[in-house]
Amino acid sequence: MNSFKIALAQFSPHIGNIEANTAKMLEQANEAKKQNADIIVFPELSTLGYPAEDLLLRPSLNKRTKLAFDQLAEIKDIVLVFGFVNTTEDGHHYNSAAVMKDGQVLGVYNKQNLPNYSVFDEKRYFSEGHQHLVFEYFGHKFGILICEDVWSLPTVQQLAQLNVETVLVLNASPYEVGKPQHRVETMSALAKQLHINLVYCNQVGGQDDLVFDGTSFVMNKDGQVALQAPSFKEELYIAEYDGAQKTFKAGSITPVLETMAEIYQSLVLATRDYVQRSGFKGVILGLSGGIDSALTLAIAADAIGADKVQAVMMPYTYTAQISVEDAAEQAKNMGVTFGIAEINPIVNSFMQTLYPFFGNAPADATEENLQARSRGTLLMALSNKFGNLVLSTGNKSELSVGYCTLYGDMVGGFAVLKDVYKTIVFELAKYRNSIAESPVIPERVITRPPSAELRPDQTDQDSLPAYDVLDAILYAYIEEDMSQDDIVAKGFDAEVVAKIIRLVDFNEYKRRQGAIGPRISSRAFSRERRYPIVNGWKPGI
Repeated sequence: MNSFKIALAQFSPHIGNIEANTAKMLEQANEAKKQNADIIVFPELSTLGYPAEDLLLRPSLNKRTKLAFDQLAEIKDIVLVFGFVNTTEDGHHYNSAAVMKDGQVLGVYNKQNLPNYSVFDEKRYFSEGHQHLVFEYFGHKFGILICEDVWSLPTVQQLAQLNVETVLVLNASPYEVGKPQHRVETMSALAKQLHINLVYCNQVGGQDDLVFDGTSFVMNKDGQVALQAPSFKEELYIAEYDGAQKTFKAGSITPVLETMAEIYQSLVLATRDYVQRSGFKGVILGLSGGIDSALTLAIAADAIGADKVQAVMMPYTYTAQISVEDAAEQAKNMGVTFGIAEINPIVNSFMQTLYPFFGNAPADATEENLQARSRGTLLMALSNKFGNLVLSTGNKSELSVGYCTLYGDMVGGFAVLKDVYKTIVFELAKYRNSIAESPVIPERVITRPPSAELRPDQTDQDSLPAYDVLDAILYAYIEEDMSQDDIVAKGFDAEVVAKIIRLVDFNEYKRRQGAIGPRISSRAFSRERRYPIVNGWKPGI
């Protein structure tokens, strides 16, 4: 039996830009040839990108796909295995993979298992395939699967029964915390159980609120990893099969990242791709001297470069001097553009205009929200004038309970921390400081009690329980779908639990109007957790 090399093209398709994606695939195929690869495997739907949503319904898609095939046919002396939308004469659309050599299509495989849960909506667009594709090359028997297929044991078993030795798996598997390690462990057990090699090529990059981590790998039939690509990095990786030993040789194995490094890199990648592919020159955000905006600033600077980041401190009467100092220090540490805009005149003008309506009504959250909305208006004006995207800085804990102001601190086009609980925000800030020569986020920002600074001596815990308690309740209710009674049974105060659940349910209307942000959990708002704004469901059992 002959030896051979397989290239895994872990790349980031630009959704809908078939011409650019095809050009990238041609570039990677030529590079793979230089490294003497015999086969190159691309991710799922690599010509179009995933998920393309209703772009899949565009009438010209088939014509554009054919043009991509024509271009890919120019590549000689290497087998291409790539994803595309297969539109048949009877009008069916399939999520498919093509095997092409020297311009000839050797076979087409139509995905059999269409996911329609969580972030997936494939049954809206595709028909199910019903036949396997097996081909022989270099005296070796290959099979093709696409993403969800490899998680279906009967589907993989059928390939094993056809004496397939190596399965080439094209993937667009979104990231969530712990998913890279989970994939490797699950596929290791599958390979060992069925005595079959797996070549798993995954998409990388940010797409709207989804993040794709890559972390492609090659698994030998004994369940041992022969090659593992880094997470969140676009690159070409080569796996070599030893025909004499009937196994893939041990190659580069990049360990899966520690949790905080994994989350941080996912947020950086998501922010970079969203900003750059949306065509913005840079970003702007309000830097309050608090930890959420501090972490958002660090992520933004790491994502697109400090020279493209503008931070604005907008103090008011209740803003502590140390907040101004800490904001200025971090901006200097990171080398971003920084400015201070006092909002007292704006808030005072609002109050004067509203006085005939308010009269002598006592001050309440209305006045606090005027401060936040003044800041939001300033940021949007600067965005309009200079073309920078506003990053909102709220975290998942705040968004869950509505501890945020519509048209105020919620303004923006991308919410970097939308799926990150406050307790994780603290850990990410510490992680970012740990990888710098000197801390970029002032230590005082991490250690001082969090405060919105909208009234004298205010702290977040005036309105909310301690964040470790709040996040534990939120996690149980949002991520685990536990009932109010079951959460109380875990040992939490019944009144606190009832209050938190009431706030989560009531504030759905706010979240619907907020910016999208990177999904890092299995229960992200809008993608997975979709509740009616108006409903009569009562908490409890």
